[in-house]
Amino acid sequence: MTMPENGAGAEVLRPHAEDAFAHELKALAAADDRPRPARWKLSPWAVATYLLGGALPDGTVITPKYVGPRRIVEVAVTTLATDRALLLLGVPGTAKTWVSEHLAAAVSGDSTLLVQGTAGTPEEAMRYGWNYARLLAHGPSREALVPSPVMRAMTEGMTARVEELTRIPADVQDTLITVLSEKTLPIPELGQEAQAVRGFNLIATANDRDRGVNELSSALRRRFNTVVLPLPATADAEVDIVARRVDQMGRALDLPAAPEGLDEIRRVVTVFRELRGGITDDGRTKVKSPSGTLSTAEAISVVTNGLALAAHFGDGVLRPSDVAAGILGAVVRDPAADTVVWREYLEAVVRERDGWKDFYRACREVTV
Repeated sequence: MTMPENGAGAEVLRPHAEDAFAHELKALAAADDRPRPARWKLSPWAVATYLLGGALPDGTVITPKYVGPRRIVEVAVTTLATDRALLLLGVPGTAKTWVSEHLAAAVSGDSTLLVQGTAGTPEEAMRYGWNYARLLAHGPSREALVPSPVMRAMTEGMTARVEELTRIPADVQDTLITVLSEKTLPIPELGQEAQAVRGFNLIATANDRDRGVNELSSALRRRFNTVVLPLPATADAEVDIVARRVDQMGRALDLPAAPEGLDEIRRVVTVFRELRGGITDDGRTKVKSPSGTLSTAEAISVVTNGLALAAHFGDGVLRPSDVAAGILGAVVRDPAADTVVWREYLEAVVRERDGWKDFYRACREVTV
């Protein structure tokens, strides 16, 4: 029995952005009558609309992919329309990867030209590798060369993505200097080079908590326009982000909708924001912050897991007991120090808050 390639015929767990939102991209392309840079699928205006959301003249509703300052998206899109690469910088959970993926999907129609940065990322991931069977049989040739995602993007006029750039060793990072400055990739084994065609650009993401890991050289940093993605400015904005993503993920996982779960989402967001900021929402009580980041992405994970618990082991209604364990796991990363911080927050803030008694009891039950 042969298996279909890539599970063809089966529904993928997480479609790429260009597949998941294909109907929106198609509607935008049909309505888009503005100038488009070379090889762009949409105009800069339409790309920004795709990320920020809006309504088209034909009634199609474009859902927001990023909830935040409009100017940030406009600057990012404008950068990609020039010959400058884009660096998305921010703390964990500020949607850097999410924005990167959707930008590439809207600009090039393909978000899969991706290099995932790790401490072990080799130079070949940025440049090219070799098909060793062909190399041994026929020697170095273009046919034996295996292009990296960056090289493919250069030769096809597409958008490449490099995730967690500061996790990549410094000498591998600097492979990008010639690519971004000269728009060319030397192939010394063949005495040739690959030149970028119009439409090529690169989006990198970096975590600003990773300073000191593999910081970018000044030469490489100058090749980027840096856009800092902030944490959500208000609790309402963060609740909206969490609710939207939980709904999307819940539908992908066939979880029932949780229309009555908004109260628990707001509680999770409130707890995360207060512990993250070191002060309660009313500004009256200072609290200690734990060692973790308590990002929006972690809040989404806590609520999604709670929704699964409610669906499979409860009555389908999201309750404090469904999110308590998830919150504990997000807050307590250092068992010695963070447990003290969490207990103090529970007793000094949560216990005294009106309407939070069930939440307090649920959290106490799972806190050892």
